[in-house]
Amino acid sequence: MSSGVAARRDAKKLVRSPSGLRMVPEHRAFGSPFGLEEPQWVPDKECPRCMQCDTKFDFITRKHHCRRCGKCFCDRCCSQKVPLRRMCFVDPVRQCAECALVSHREAEFYDKQLKVLLSGATFHVTLGNSEKSETMVCRLSNNQRYLILGGDSHHEIEIANISTVQIVTEGFAPGGSARVTGMCLQYTVPGAEGTTQLRLMAGEDANASKRQATAWLAAMHKAAKLLYESRDQ
Repeated sequence: MSSGVAARRDAKKLVRSPSGLRMVPEHRAFGSPFGLEEPQWVPDKECPRCMQCDTKFDFITRKHHCRRCGKCFCDRCCSQKVPLRRMCFVDPVRQCAECALVSHREAEFYDKQLKVLLSGATFHVTLGNSEKSETMVCRLSNNQRYLILGGDSHHEIEIANISTVQIVTEGFAPGGSARVTGMCLQYTVPGAEGTTQLRLMAGEDANASKRQATAWLAAMHKAAKLLYESRDQ
């Protein structure tokens, strides 16, 4: 891929919406598959009372819209300002208590797991029906749209085309839980029928590379959950 194409994929612009400033992709087609669209606000005329505590709005009790769900609340029920990175807001935005809790949980993905995915890890990779594996570094692209596999060969898989993610485990780790050793992904290829399988297996040696691979697998599992939520929106 040329540097010019990569630059266009990663280009961003600052826009202002009724909810606040957002740093969004220059081209909508290059938006993150983990992103969420801004909700339509419930019209003021349709919410004479708080949609949480049923307090009636008047000149003293003002109404506020949650930036995540778009519903209408009083100040007491919608007072938290929380980062909402899945909608690309630059600053923390007002959210109801329920949405704020979800956004707080998602912050861990952006603060921790996303960095792991961008850094990448080394795996034994098997593509499709091949019986041979290749040692490759797998990482998430900067715009979060592709899995990039680099080794003797090079592959890019669009995150939005991944249909299933399954963790591979074996034995039991200390504490009684199964030990994560790899991951199987099913994805579609534009123009091709059916799905293709990608199998990522961590190395056997208990070293820093394997620990990094295990952390990457856990982060990718969390990313898959966010991906499915985005599709269900």
